[in-house]
Amino acid sequence: MKDKTSIQEEALQRILPLKRCGAAISMGVGKTLLGLKHMDHMFQAGARKFLVVAPKKSIFQSWKDDATKFEMEHLIECIKFSTYIGLPKQKADYQVIYLDECHSLLYSHQDFLSKYEGTIVGLTGTAPKWEHSEKGVMVNTYCPMVYEYIVDDAVGDGILNDYRIIVHKIDLNPARTYIKKTKTGGSWPTSEVNDYDYWTDRIGSAKTAKSLQITRVMRMKAMMTYPSKEDYARKLLQEQVEKSILFCNTIEQAHKMAAFSYTSKNSKSDDNLEKFKKGEIDKLSCVLQLSEGVNIPGLKVGIIMHSYGNERKASQRIGRLLRLNPDDTAEMHILCYNNTIDEQWTRNALADYDPTKITWI
Repeated sequence: MKDKTSIQEEALQRILPLKRCGAAISMGVGKTLLGLKHMDHMFQAGARKFLVVAPKKSIFQSWKDDATKFEMEHLIECIKFSTYIGLPKQKADYQVIYLDECHSLLYSHQDFLSKYEGTIVGLTGTAPKWEHSEKGVMVNTYCPMVYEYIVDDAVGDGILNDYRIIVHKIDLNPARTYIKKTKTGGSWPTSEVNDYDYWTDRIGSAKTAKSLQITRVMRMKAMMTYPSKEDYARKLLQEQVEKSILFCNTIEQAHKMAAFSYTSKNSKSDDNLEKFKKGEIDKLSCVLQLSEGVNIPGLKVGIIMHSYGNERKASQRIGRLLRLNPDDTAEMHILCYNNTIDEQWTRNALADYDPTKITWI
């Protein structure tokens, strides 16, 4: 069995000799620390200009915190940070570029990266699955994965606790009880079945790539508001006897699904989270804000209302439940609309997890 230190050292030795490389490291193992160890090695060899690129500014602080925590504070003054949006505006004179969450790369970054002559290190917890996709092409070109240590490796080594996943297949409601609303305040009744069919037909008749993309997003947003999942999730949450978290699709949904919520529009969010951590309350609803960077002691059950067609968002949410004691088993429930695109989204989201631990009901 491996521990975090040996995994980081193994990954470090794999990426150090290479000028273009990446490592796919499971949550809980120390992806940022691996980047800092590589950076310190380059520092000792004389490098003094490093660029760390991340999808969100909040991630920058974790690099600074880990540098301080692991006695590498000397690196902080050598680091400049950038989001992926800002990457094309950077100068190409850095000695090493660290692409945190490198699966965020897009073709818009190609012009900058193709001209950059220094070292590139990509770090991710979820490498792109499809090599011919935009993200797959960019990662394989500029930071191809040379080391991989996935979630089930970490479970097997006792770094993360075990888990079981239950996918609940829910039928769309054929009754005309779903209310469609317009921006001007109008509304009319329809059914979830008819609304889903409407958007699917629109997708089938889209004439441009842009209209296809927009229509797919509109269908996804419509599916996120269907009441049948709300009813099912609310009942499922009420049935739980262990500390449980419900990941909702919208802030409004989170406020009405549970007595205590954690959202950007709830002034009591921080108090609710503290109570939840301490065990004073055992059920909490939230949205995406709680997907990253927050560990909750004793969290045993998670309910995910939507997979978003994005395996990384699902993995971030599942990751909230993989920080228990190694002897514990987390239970994760994912809601999925039967015979819809939602099934494909869910299968994609779970592709990296052990199929023997997944049950479809």
